[in-house]
Formats: sequence, structure tokens, C-alpha cells
Amino acid sequence: MTAPCIICVAITGSLPRKENNPAVPITVSEQIESTHEAFEAGAAIVHAHVRNDDETPSSDPDKFAALKEGIEKHCPGMIIQFSTGGRSGAGKTRGGMLSLAPDMASLSVGSNNFPNRVYENPPDLVDWLASEMRSYQIKPEIEAFDLSHILKAAQMHAAGQITDTPYVQFVMGVKNAMPADKAVFDFYVETVKRLFGADAPWCAAGIGANQSVLNEWSVAAGGHARTGLEDNIRLDKDRLAPSNAALVRRVVALCEQNGRNVADAATARRILGLRQGAQ
Repeated sequence: MTAPCIICVAITGSLPRKENNPAVPITVSEQIESTHEAFEAGAAIVHAHVRNDDETPSSDPDKFAALKEGIEKHCPGMIIQFSTGGRSGAGKTRGGMLSLAPDMASLSVGSNNFPNRVYENPPDLVDWLASEMRSYQIKPEIEAFDLSHILKAAQMHAAGQITDTPYVQFVMGVKNAMPADKAVFDFYVETVKRLFGADAPWCAAGIGANQSVLNEWSVAAGGHARTGLEDNIRLDKDRLAPSNAALVRRVVALCEQNGRNVADAATARRILGLRQGAQ
């Protein structure tokens, strides 16, 4: 029987602004409210960035702490995943919030091109971030923008830098990086199963219009799905998404169409090997 589908909601990110879509949550209070709505709609994981008052990206641990506290209060048991992405800071500032010990954190294990720059993830920084995650018992989510990133995760796992079975997320549709290509997607799935086992959980994320495409591929293939306003601000080419919850509900409908249950937070924790959260 196909495992329940874990839905991850990426609520804010570093780029979308209110001028792009008024529903993008910027302040901590807006983020908590938006996360709560998405949680009630079916999301089990929240992927979190924080912003300054002027909407620019921030790596302020105090903001992350307030967000974590609010989500734990209003979304009992929800898996909290902090971003260590490069748009919010440079060097070790990217992991300055890991001492807050969220359940998970994103880990990009290699560099690649972005639309207007190189997304730099040098080996020494990757090693340090992985070490911090081990120290605070945080499960990394490997953000794979390229096939080499999946293979690097396997090397790190073999070396003990990643202790649990790696949870890999395929990121497709970033301009100048890996496009949304079904043959490549299928090979990614095959590679994860070959390296980490047939039952190893994996996820996929699509950028912009590719979000719905990757959601469809992932749900149909037995994987897990990421959605949210970080990656895509529209329901379709003519309509802005009114909320993160609306994008979550779209994935829930895909699960229903494919005969898959939606994983609640407790089920998602079991699938990912995480400690149970307060209910």
C-alpha cells in the first residue's frame, strides 16, 4: 500500500513580496497565522524563512525563535524546518538559528546556478552546517538542485556526516539549474531508491508554474510534496494564490485523486524518523 503523502508548506522564502502577492506572510505574526491555516488544510511540515520589516531576508535567530514558539503553540506537533539557504545570510550566519533545535533544517550540499547568480555552498560550510545539525539532533532535508547533490548526500551518509537515511528533496524549475524534466525526475527517484533503499522517503519541489507539475509527479510516484508561496504565488496564470492553505488544498486534492492519504504530523514524524512533538 502506498504510504501517506507528507505535505510541506514553504510559507515565505526570501524573494516574494507583498507587491507580488499580498498573501505572502512577512511578519512573524503573519507567518504563524498562515502556517496555522496551512496546517489545518493538511500540511505536516513548515519550511520557514524570516524577514526584516522592509521584507528583505533575515537570519535573525530571535525572529526564528519567535516563529518557532508561535508554531509550536498554534500547530501542535507540526514539523518545523528552518532554512539555511544562502539568500538570508553569508557563511555561518546561515546556521545561526540551528541552536534553537528545530525538527529539521534544509541542507544544500553543493553549488549551482540561480537566475542571476551562483548559489554557493562550499564544502567547508556544508560540513559545518551538517555538524551543527548533528549536534542539535536536527534532521537535514537535502535540497538537490542537481544529480550530484544526491550522490554527495550518499557520500556524507557513508562518512557519518548525515546519521539517518537522507531525506532528499528534488528542486526543479529554477532558471539556469535543473528544469522540470520527467525523465530526470524518474532517474532521481531511481537513484534515491538505489542509494538509500526502496522505502527511503523523498520529496520534490517545483518553482513557479512547475509547482503543480512536480506536485502531480510526486504524488503519483509515491513521494512527498512541497508547496507554498515561497516557490509559487499563483493558483494558475490568471489567479494569484489567496493563501498558503489554498496551495496545500490543491495537493490534498491530488492525493485524493491518486488514492493516497495525507499524512498528519504524527504520521509524518514516524515516516521521517523524528521524535514525536507535543500534541
